[in-house]
Amino acid sequence: MTAPATAETYDELAGVVDLFGALTREELHRALGELAYKQGRDADETALWAAVDGAIEAYYLVEYESESHDETGDETLLTVGPVAFPMLPPNAEDLPHILDIERRDVERETLGEQVHERLLGDAARAVNNDDEERIEHLLDVSYDLEAWAPVTVDAARARLDEALQDKSAEGE
Repeated sequence: MTAPATAETYDELAGVVDLFGALTREELHRALGELAYKQGRDADETALWAAVDGAIEAYYLVEYESESHDETGDETLLTVGPVAFPMLPPNAEDLPHILDIERRDVERETLGEQVHERLLGDAARAVNNDDEERIEHLLDVSYDLEAWAPVTVDAARARLDEALQDKSAEGE
């Protein structure tokens, strides 16, 4: 996972996180370091964190504010997002045993609401910035989100659709 971030890279990151249900950033850092070691390479910290940030930006991974405090003391966890198709990178299957991290269950309804709130904010920023590429991506995310969690994202989708229609009308 040291090449430039791609959808496959993001899906592999989601695959690592999916092994555990959810991870803190520190735990993900440890998992990726261990994975690099198992693959016989050095971990490029800068590239890995850029890939994690990119996966979050693109909704392959999402932040989850846990309602219960766990042993990490960290309430913010990373979990698989609505656009991900998690796949395990080579040598990842033993990570849960190596790291000795218990699998966490994520409350899908709570997570869905948190991701929906984020989508609303991202949609507003994309529309305000007149970022057509981001608007189109977020529109795709809105459909994935509804299939992924028990939420309705009509308000965000309507705002994104309207912005694309306005851009289309400007181009005529």
